[in-house]
Amino acid sequence: MTSPAHPAAPAVRPPDETLAVNLTVNGQDYGLQLDPRVTLLDALREKLHLTGTKKGCDHGQCGACTVIVNGERINSCLTLAVMHDGDEITTIEGLGTPEEMGPMQAAFVAHDGYQCGYCTSGQIVSGVAVLGEIARGIPSHVTADLGDVQYSDQEVRERMSGNICRCAAYPNIIAAIREVHGQETGK
Repeated sequence: MTSPAHPAAPAVRPPDETLAVNLTVNGQDYGLQLDPRVTLLDALREKLHLTGTKKGCDHGQCGACTVIVNGERINSCLTLAVMHDGDEITTIEGLGTPEEMGPMQAAFVAHDGYQCGYCTSGQIVSGVAVLGEIARGIPSHVTADLGDVQYSDQEVRERMSGNICRCAAYPNIIAAIREVHGQETGK
């Protein structure tokens, strides 16, 4: 017998409606029908089978799910896929393949910038985006002169602080990013 003060809660059921979402992922267009509650991370992994982007903490604290959306890096676990209708998304798969690695991927291998490898895809994608931020003059918390953003290991450490590596490969990750910066700038 239920108490009148505590009526039975109605059963929660998913919405019957899906929404059309168009994404350009790694240069390829996809038209999807998605539950509006699906995160971008889950859409990438479960609908497009791009499993390089990892589900780490699912709370935006580890960076394993980092992707680049319209040139800006984001944690894909913290955003709904429907919010990115029409957006251009780059995942680790869009940066290169094991046979033809992109510069950051190759530098991570050369500098042993990974150990267990779980965070590696997020680290690499974030590293690519960090160099783009610095090149565009976007300041960080440690930028001394906001009008003159310069590459430094301190800038990279600050900008990469949202990407956690439980194996502590941080010095190797910084070395890999430094190498790619040198390749891009000739320094």
